[in-house]
Amino acid sequence: MSNEHGMNESLQFADLQKRTLRTLMSGLVPAGAAITSAYSAAAVLGEEITGNETLGALAAACLTTGAALSTLPLAKIMTAKGRRPGIVTGYAVAVLGAILAMTAAITEIYIFLPLGILGVGVGNGANLAARFAAADLAPEESKASAIGNLVWASTIGSVLGPSLGLGPAKKLGDFLGAPELAGPYIVSGLLFLLAALTIRRWLRPDPLVVIGGIGSEGEQQTSIKKAFKMLFSSKIGRLSVGSMVVGHVVMVGVMTMTPLHLKDGGHQLEIVGFVISLHIIGMYAFSPLVGVLTGKIGSKAVIALGGALLVIGSELASHTEPQDSLGVFMGLFLIGLGWSFGLVASSALIASEFDGPEKVRIQGLADLSMTASGGLAGLGSGLVVTVTDYQTLSHYSGILGLYPVMTVVFFFLVEKKRQSSIKDRL
Repeated sequence: MSNEHGMNESLQFADLQKRTLRTLMSGLVPAGAAITSAYSAAAVLGEEITGNETLGALAAACLTTGAALSTLPLAKIMTAKGRRPGIVTGYAVAVLGAILAMTAAITEIYIFLPLGILGVGVGNGANLAARFAAADLAPEESKASAIGNLVWASTIGSVLGPSLGLGPAKKLGDFLGAPELAGPYIVSGLLFLLAALTIRRWLRPDPLVVIGGIGSEGEQQTSIKKAFKMLFSSKIGRLSVGSMVVGHVVMVGVMTMTPLHLKDGGHQLEIVGFVISLHIIGMYAFSPLVGVLTGKIGSKAVIALGGALLVIGSELASHTEPQDSLGVFMGLFLIGLGWSFGLVASSALIASEFDGPEKVRIQGLADLSMTASGGLAGLGSGLVVTVTDYQTLSHYSGILGLYPVMTVVFFFLVEKKRQSSIKDRL
């Protein structure tokens, strides 16, 4: 009788997991398009308003800054009330952000643009948190696959976003009597609204509530310090966060300045949008395969492969002149793929390694580390290009990709030495 009860419970969890993944995917598709539509126009709009490349890069970098600032507040909401209220709050703030950025395009008042992109970044923070929601109900052996499938769900929207934002959305701005670059933010706001309504209506029951992951008020007050200690005192935690940080720094640093690099080479905005779309294909399209690969060869090996891809992609981009595009096409694609390897494998490690009431805070801290580093990379990339050039930025960004490779090799050597000493004692 108990075996039958266990089987029924497993089937019930499997059905809930499928429903949860479907709902999260339905929200992430429009939200992904909203984020990349807004992001793809930010640097160009910022430069048009101010005439300054660094201020253009600053506006674009506010996407990752907004995500970084939102991770712990969103984690706090989720710890108290569940995944659904946290994700919906993130998308609602992003709607307001898109409206502010649209206002910047119409009024040509620069300050509205970085503030608006900060708000859009909160929507990005909600998207990042959603990948852990995908793993809440998944069995241990399927967590990487669930995260990979959800990251993949962002592909359609995220790939269409830049081409939509720098293509048809510009015509929408003209049609409404607004500047061309107001169009991407009108579309972004509507897509975020659709995502918020989808999650609010259909993410029931809440996966975090189902697994009992909501803490009491006392636990919430003390969990942030404990979560920090648990994450960074763990070798697995440090490897995972380090891999996520490196991937995000390389990805954001190089991608932020790529539109201006190509624009300097005389490329049309549609080509710029296509290059970013190809980069985003690398980031998201292969993530289900990355999830399967992680299950087969292990998270550490996938993290090392991701670091190697970051190095190769950055070097390809660094050897490409502004008037050429093939090296940037391939480089940005490989950087995106390296980012995907690191994100999926590291997220699966974190989801498997940590449990209890601090789990959501640990996940939030990991995302904070990643997005804050990416925000600094976005800010720094404009300064580096101003002082040197795009090629120098890409080259030195790529060197960072060696960190996860060397760390995993160190793990392997230590483990091999430990096993050898055990054999000697026997």
